[in-house]
Amino acid sequence: MAFYEDQLAGCCHLLYESKYPFFQSDNIPEINDLNVFPEFRRKGIASKLFDEIESIAATTSKYIGLGVGLYKDYGNAQMMYGNRGYVMDGKGMTYSNIQVQPGHSVMVDDELLIYLVKELN
Repeated sequence: MAFYEDQLAGCCHLLYESKYPFFQSDNIPEINDLNVFPEFRRKGIASKLFDEIESIAATTSKYIGLGVGLYKDYGNAQMMYGNRGYVMDGKGMTYSNIQVQPGHSVMVDDELLIYLVKELN
């Protein structure tokens, strides 16, 4: 949880057992459900959450990962993740953690994700 001037400003989860098959098989912890409440955005809170989560994950793993949505509402998150050194895992899109196959249709909603990974120090 993140606090700003004694108020809850956001939260994030670190999943040591991801539901994403690639992260499962390679024991990659997953940053999940990062949320900074609207009135606290643009204050560096998400970056502080990431610093802390990455530090915790680095005690047990060489890598950390996350999933991000593909429509416009995720644009700021997509840019932030790239700026923090996260790169696509090369496995393509997933829908509800199942790889999207060429030629198949899926709903563009919060379950349509690409996953990113970062090597930790």
